[in-house]
Amino acid sequence: MIEPLHIIYQDEWLVAVDKPAGQLVHPADNPKEGDQVTMKILRDQIRQHVYNIHRIDRPTTGVLLFGTDRNTARALHRAFERHEIKKTYWAIVSGTPPADAWDCHEPLRKTDDAPEREAYTSFRVLKNSASLFLIEATPHTGRTHQIRKHLLHAGIPIVGDYRYAGIGPSDKIGKQLGTGTRMLLQSRQMEFRHPATAEQTSITAPIDPMLALCFPQP
Repeated sequence: MIEPLHIIYQDEWLVAVDKPAGQLVHPADNPKEGDQVTMKILRDQIRQHVYNIHRIDRPTTGVLLFGTDRNTARALHRAFERHEIKKTYWAIVSGTPPADAWDCHEPLRKTDDAPEREAYTSFRVLKNSASLFLIEATPHTGRTHQIRKHLLHAGIPIVGDYRYAGIGPSDKIGKQLGTGTRMLLQSRQMEFRHPATAEQTSITAPIDPMLALCFPQP
């Protein structure tokens, strides 16, 4: 049985959930048996059609926003394309960051044969304990795996990021921390001007329990 989604914001135009790890935002082009799709689960849960506005990676948790009104969803989708939405992520990395705060402008490719595209992320250290660091990431562009790739570029891939940190190191640190195969990246907060009300809106997800396991919150 699929667990109900935790709704963290809802009005007559929008609904935001705290997406669990392992769920797809929307149906895959080549669906597999057992796929859990947040969009479908939410639709059935609130018994209302929902419109996809943006996406986060399958292993990433946290704020995921949908529209319940087509025009509002379109307006926010365009705002995402124009980079008018402030998105804040938290990640746990193993290793020493290059500074307490830094920017990365390393261009990125979606695939190996695709052209490079401009990419820009700001990072700052929030906490550290031994060789673990809690990092806040603010992406200013929206490239595929942007935060994951930019942290890899800094030499500090995200804990549990099997794709970029490698299977062996990910297995080892996941066992040490008790986080298993989880990737420790969370979409923590989203801030935007509401298309229907024009009010400045901020949506924050509760801290991911796996992040809290490594860095308990007061």
